[in-house]
Parts: sequence; C-alpha cells; structure tokens
Amino acid sequence: MMQMVHSRFNALLSACVLSLIATAGWSQSITWLGTLPDGTWSEAYGVSANGVVVGGADNAAGQRRAFRWTASGGMQDLGTLGGTQSEAYGVSADGRVVVGWAQNAAGVYRAFRWTASGGMQDLGTLPNTYSGEAYAVSADGAVVVGVARGSGGFGYAFRWTASGGMQYLDALYNDRSEARGVSANGAVVVGGPWRAFRWTPATGMQDLGHLGGSYSVAYGVSANGAVVVGGANNARYERRAFRWTASGGMQDLGHLGGSYSEAYGVSADGSVVVGWAYNAAGQRRAFRWTASVGDMENLYATYGNLLTPGSVLEVARAISPDGRYIVGWGINAATGRREAFLLDTGRGRPRCNGDVNGDGRVDDADLLEVLFNFGNQCP
Repeated sequence: MMQMVHSRFNALLSACVLSLIATAGWSQSITWLGTLPDGTWSEAYGVSANGVVVGGADNAAGQRRAFRWTASGGMQDLGTLGGTQSEAYGVSADGRVVVGWAQNAAGVYRAFRWTASGGMQDLGTLPNTYSGEAYAVSADGAVVVGVARGSGGFGYAFRWTASGGMQYLDALYNDRSEARGVSANGAVVVGGPWRAFRWTPATGMQDLGHLGGSYSVAYGVSANGAVVVGGANNARYERRAFRWTASGGMQDLGHLGGSYSEAYGVSADGSVVVGWAYNAAGQRRAFRWTASVGDMENLYATYGNLLTPGSVLEVARAISPDGRYIVGWGINAATGRREAFLLDTGRGRPRCNGDVNGDGRVDDADLLEVLFNFGNQCP
C-alpha cells in the first residue's frame, strides 16, 4: 500500500515538474507607467478589462492631470474643462470611456466623462451644488456615479445617464453622501461617507453597518452588485478593509501587521479584493485578498522578484474584472519617483497545465493543493 502511494506521489511530482518546464516561458510582469513629459509623479486609480489604465499625474508645469495609459500609446494627458487641473478615477470595461474631475475656466471642479471622439464632457451639477467629481462608470460606459458638492463642500451622491442627466440618490446621515462605485450594469451604487451604503432603484439606500466603530465607507462593488468592499472602523477605532455580502454581512479582511487597512477594488465575481495596509513597521503596502485563501497577501512580498531592488508597491487601487490586472502606485527605485504601476498577475489568462489554484503560475502551492486533496470525491 505504501509503495502504491509513493508511486502515485512520484507520478504527481513528475507531472508538476513537466508542467513547470512547459510553462517556464509564461511570465507575470510589473510595468511602471512613468509620468507625463517632465513630470515627477503618477498614480493609477482604475483599470479596464483589457489593461487600459487611468489616473493622475503632474505635467511639466506641476499641474495635476487626468491620464489614460495604453501599452501601445503610453500615457495620454486628457486635458481639462478649461482650467489647469484634472484627475481620472474610473474607466469602462473596454477602456474607451474615462470619468473623473476637471477644473473649468472658473477653476471649479466638475465631474467629467471622456471619450476619444467626444473629448471631455462636463456632466453638470445637482440643484444647489456647483462642483463635483465622478468616481466610477458602468462596464458599458453609460452610467456614471460620483458626488456633487454645495456650499461648504457638502456632498450629494449622484448617478448620471445621458438620457436622465444627474440624479440625486439620497443620504443616510447629515444629508451627505458620496457615490464611489457602480456595478457592471449600472444598477447598484455604493459609497459613503459616515456609513457605507448600497443603493438600487428598488431598495433605495441601504446602510451596510460597520465593524464595531461608528464609521464606514464603500469604494467598490462586484459586477453583479452582490459583493461590496471598503473600509470601516472597528471597536478600537482602527480602520479595517471589509468585504460585505447580504448573507455574511461585513467581514474584516485583516491587516499586514499594522493597525490600518482599506479595500478599494474587487473582481467581477467578488472573490478577489485589493487595497493597502500598514505592515508591522508602519509602511504602506499594497494587498490582495482572495476568498479561496481567506487572508491578506502583501503584493510586494509576492511579486518582489519582478521589482528592481528598492522598489515598493504601496497602494493597490483597482483590479480588472477577471482579476488579471492590478493597478496603483509605489516607489520606482530606477527613477526614484512615486509612479503608477500595472501588475499583470496572469489570473485572467487561460489556465495553464498544473495551475490548480488559478494564480497564473505553477508552483509549490499547486502541488500541495493536489496532495492535500488526493483521493477526495469531486461533486
């Protein structure tokens, strides 16, 4: 009996080794996106399904500008609405529609929607407001969500469509609200502040609760609107990244050794969450959390072999629908600057032979998963 198990183990090991050899040329990558010409920094806030990245960077004059980056065209300055500043936060699934904020000629921040054919469009404001920012856009680019601001900077969550214009969504506390994320079809909106909310036309604004403290905010939502992620205070007033579902409520995703974490992005199926957390030394590190593992992973530790020594991944702000691409910013040691990055994890690619856990590589984790589950009956 022992000899049979030993033979099977050797066969499994041989198969894994062959898979490693067969897939040795298939690599993951981290791309530093650089800056605008003569700029000094950049930060990425959104990524499309096909790897188009949007964010903010300074230009030669030190002005913050919204950018759209593609592998073939590099970093493109999207301009403004007549002022000097702008920033991009969201992008459609195909990378063709970008949303964010930009100054108009009077220097007022306005929510915008950009396309290559139409340029930057001012989305207007709500009654009794004069400025605003757009934070997210639906998969097809038709629905935009964000915040319109009145006197004193008070915010009012909005949902915009070309046919209906800017619609006020409501507020849970103090007549203030901000819409931060939207589902793929544009029907579910999430945000805050004070309390994380989930809004639908049928249910209105739902309070998602907290983790023992008094504050929470939602930043991202899965494609079908069922999984919400963000940050909430616990009973010790420590901020914690959370993942919310209707059946499980608000789940604390943990930390990397420090006392602070926050989740910003979630994959289409809700199984992968990204954000940032302090480590034990009080340094900011980008993280990835997966439902299959149930723990927070330091992306700097996982993908450090792809980095120039001294480079660091500090913040993860968004993830593509299939979980393949993660974007954010960190320190690029080669340039000594804070730069936006695009991490290609390989998760969205067709699974290669031997990649049991679907993380885009064949390694010890796959072998262990097979060994620990050897002989189990599949459903």
